[in-house]
Amino acid sequence: MILTVTANTTIDYTLFVPQFEMNRTHRATSTTYGMGGKPTDASLILGEMGIPSLALGFAAGAAGERAKAMLHARGVTTDFTPVDGETRINVIIISENDHGHATITTSSLDVTAAHIAALREKFLAALPQADCLVIGGTLPKAVPPTFYVEFITLAREQGVPVIFDADEPNLSVGLTARPTYIKPNRDELARLTGQPVNTLEEAYRAGRAIYEQYGTCPIITLGGDGGLAVLPDRAYRIPPIPVNVASPAGAGDAVLAGLAASFGRKQPIEEGLRLGFAAATAVCLMPGTADCRREDVERFLPQVELIPYPG
Repeated sequence: MILTVTANTTIDYTLFVPQFEMNRTHRATSTTYGMGGKPTDASLILGEMGIPSLALGFAAGAAGERAKAMLHARGVTTDFTPVDGETRINVIIISENDHGHATITTSSLDVTAAHIAALREKFLAALPQADCLVIGGTLPKAVPPTFYVEFITLAREQGVPVIFDADEPNLSVGLTARPTYIKPNRDELARLTGQPVNTLEEAYRAGRAIYEQYGTCPIITLGGDGGLAVLPDRAYRIPPIPVNVASPAGAGDAVLAGLAASFGRKQPIEEGLRLGFAAATAVCLMPGTADCRREDVERFLPQVELIPYPG
């Protein structure tokens, strides 16, 4: 079983506008709701591919109920810990003329120490059946980054591989618990290292340094430049598959799903990379965050290339 933990559950509300400009009224050409939150995105995508997962985390209010319903519709089992406040709603604006996008995030969950203890209890009960843990994203107000250290450490102590995906300051703190994999994008990697990541070589050097320091393998997503997987004794460049992008939101989270699937299926990590980047391509075709069609994933799977790097 694949276990996902999302502390800051999210619904994404995506608006498509012909051209986004400040200080003017925009009329959206279309809108859609989608899943948000990196681990729940991974669960949603796994569900579309017929791979079961258990989604834990904090949720509240009508938006929390919507998130659960969306996951259940894809066959995902949920056991969220109810908290105060409201599962947050993020607004994503897609500018159709240049395919640019912007995200406006919120923070609306109210989590206490008692809520964290209740989630910990559910988490410990689920760990013995877990093939891997996917954890990450932002944290609700008053939840410190050490939340990630505790949960990653608990999983590693029981021999459960951990896939961790977060931005600063949570990424650097969580890394100290030595997760198995991290999945930063270009900007997250630059914020983590304090160095620009403009080229493949810069990404490789940063990724190799992370592995040498923490024993954690970075799977780096590079947007239109594809991805780079830095493994203990090898690295792969993954070129992008050209498609007409409707929305890139959630594409990186599809890579989390692919990596997790390889643990669930007891496959080499290369199979997880292929599935993850095929699913990421499929997500780009859909307007909603982390949405995809299984037939698209299967169509793109044979097109994913893992090219040894440096060549």
